Amino acid sequence: MTKNTVWILAAILVAIGMLTFLYKWLVLGFPLYAKQETPAWTIETAIRFDSGPGSIKVNLQIPNLTPGFGKLDHYSVSKNFGFGVNYAGGGREAQWTVRRADGRQTLFYRIVVYEDKGSIQSDTTPPFPIPPVIEEPRKTAVEVLVSEVRDHSADPATFTAELLRLVNSPSPDPNIELLLATAESPSDFVQTMTDVLAFARIPARMVRGIILQDQQRNVSPVAWLEIHDGDRWRYFNPNSGAEGLPDNYLIWWRGSEPLIRVEGGSNVEVSFAAQRNYIDAMAIAEKRAELEQSPLFDFSLFSLPIQTQAVYSVILMIPIGALIMVLMRNVVGIDAFGTFMPVLIALAFRETQLLWGTILFVLLVAMGLSIRFLLERLRLLLVPRLASVLIVVVILMMLISILSHKLGMETGLSVALFPMVIIAMTIERMSVVWEERGPGDAMRAGLGSLVVAVVAYLAMGMNWLEHLIFAFPELLLVVLAGVILLGRYTGYRFTELGRFKAIGKD
Repeated sequence: MTKNTVWILAAILVAIGMLTFLYKWLVLGFPLYAKQETPAWTIETAIRFDSGPGSIKVNLQIPNLTPGFGKLDHYSVSKNFGFGVNYAGGGREAQWTVRRADGRQTLFYRIVVYEDKGSIQSDTTPPFPIPPVIEEPRKTAVEVLVSEVRDHSADPATFTAELLRLVNSPSPDPNIELLLATAESPSDFVQTMTDVLAFARIPARMVRGIILQDQQRNVSPVAWLEIHDGDRWRYFNPNSGAEGLPDNYLIWWRGSEPLIRVEGGSNVEVSFAAQRNYIDAMAIAEKRAELEQSPLFDFSLFSLPIQTQAVYSVILMIPIGALIMVLMRNVVGIDAFGTFMPVLIALAFRETQLLWGTILFVLLVAMGLSIRFLLERLRLLLVPRLASVLIVVVILMMLISILSHKLGMETGLSVALFPMVIIAMTIERMSVVWEERGPGDAMRAGLGSLVVAVVAYLAMGMNWLEHLIFAFPELLLVVLAGVILLGRYTGYRFTELGRFKAIGKD
């Protein structure tokens, strides 16, 4: 395989890993940090009314399409009422029903939303509206106003902005005064503007929403104007003509339909309250993945049972340790016993902690090496000798645990977490090197194994890195690409620079 092929393979792995990572982070909102929280708002609608003698039906307009927000959950709090959600008039309605109720009744509807500036709320393209029936002399006033605005505008958006500028003028002309004579409230004003826009064949509707803040009681909905320019819906401030929605403006319902309809009740009161809180960012990512119908979450590690997730949170860090091992051996030049022995020892350090783990490792290897030299005098064959070393390692682990428990040092109990087979192989390999190359090389390789294990432990023990790999396991493809590229590294190792320093001077 040529060098170019290796680079192409590494580039493909990096591209797949990074593109998947960016999609899950930027689109689905997977958090980069463990226990990351995202601001959310809980909005509560309280409905109070006096029940009548017969059956009761309550219909409440609730949010449907909310630009800038995503819905996390919604539910009803009521007693003895049936509850359901229906689609009506282009929006959604919450409906409560009961056969009979006595006295004053209170119903609650709560919705939890989170800020999602990147959300795109699609809606149907409306047909051109039918000009409304307007009686004289208001009809003439509308015709004059529409003609004047059309002369000073170029498209639906500029027409709307110019219209709102004229009607909000401090000194409006008689036609505008006549037109606004019956607009007694902000909602009436916006409804009048939608009639004028419909007369100009521009699709428009009134939206009403809540401006969310930290804590609010008795919040009043704010009316806004929404028009369709042929491509998308656009929003305008009815008081100034400025385009756009206010910050943290949650659209509650659209159109001229009333907020609530109560059949079989009287003295109806509706109030809004809002409260800001913080929730786990992963819960929002789950909801967003569900809305996106993305298979990445269904096939992610978060879909596994909790116990299995805990296992994989450790296993997924092994490739990080392997990358450290490759760097330390091929680039730094540290000699070590075995290929993955330091990585497995680093995993054991996660449970024993670094200091005690190092002490227990050195103690096990030193005692096992001493007994290995005693076994050498028996001139055993390879397999029986390895089996004997393994049995000795198990006995040493048992003795260290019992002794540490008697001394009140409970950390020694975790010595059983060391991979005993790896310890036995390390002792055997170290004794062979001791005999063939001398004690200096054996000690240097043993110390190198311990150094690699410590560095791997430090890297594998980073909580943010563990969360990042668990939430974005596709990043292991980037790690794989790095290992493949390091596999073709043929340059000097750091530990060799001293040996070849004289060559560089020549």
